[in-house]
Amino acid sequence: MRASLDVAVAKPEAAAQTVALAGRLRTELDRVDHLLDGFLVLAQAQHGTLPDRTPVSLGRLAREALTARAPDLAAKKLTVDDVASSDSWTPGSAALLSRMLENLVDNAIVHNHEGGWIRICTGHGGVEALLVVETGGRVLDQEQVDRLTQPFERLGADRTGSERGSGLGLSIVAAIVAAHDGRLDLLARPEGGLRAQVLLPAAGEDA
Repeated sequence: MRASLDVAVAKPEAAAQTVALAGRLRTELDRVDHLLDGFLVLAQAQHGTLPDRTPVSLGRLAREALTARAPDLAAKKLTVDDVASSDSWTPGSAALLSRMLENLVDNAIVHNHEGGWIRICTGHGGVEALLVVETGGRVLDQEQVDRLTQPFERLGADRTGSERGSGLGLSIVAAIVAAHDGRLDLLARPEGGLRAQVLLPAAGEDA
């Protein structure tokens, strides 16, 4: 479909309307790509087979996710606090855990107000590795928050299929956490905003 669009707009006689239509169709194709990618990751995580388990640093993945989204953070004037203050390691799929961090950071950016803040902490306690992604913002309904791990569930007036995402972000996070024998807790902060807490098995010290 992309190739057909490229051929159409490359013709010398291509009308301005054709070029404009091609631009809109490319935007829709990007959204379809994003949605299909989300379905594939969700299916992989729900299948629960993780043949490539290796010790993974949650702190490193958090820093990588934030670095990749520096332009988005700057555009909203968001302040990032306490990034990976004390690292934690977990055995698992580096690719899936990276996607988990990316989705949590994306969610924290999209559902934040301009000039807001994001706090990301990692740590460990005994046999568990801890990751917390926390944001400020408007006061949320905990009953709505409890449903956010279901595919296509959104907060308030957010509309599935809008430019804000596919509605699969947190359901993918929940599936990845479950595939790694962990637990995801989503809590509406009394002061406003959301706290996402992930507990995963800690990697052994020999790792």
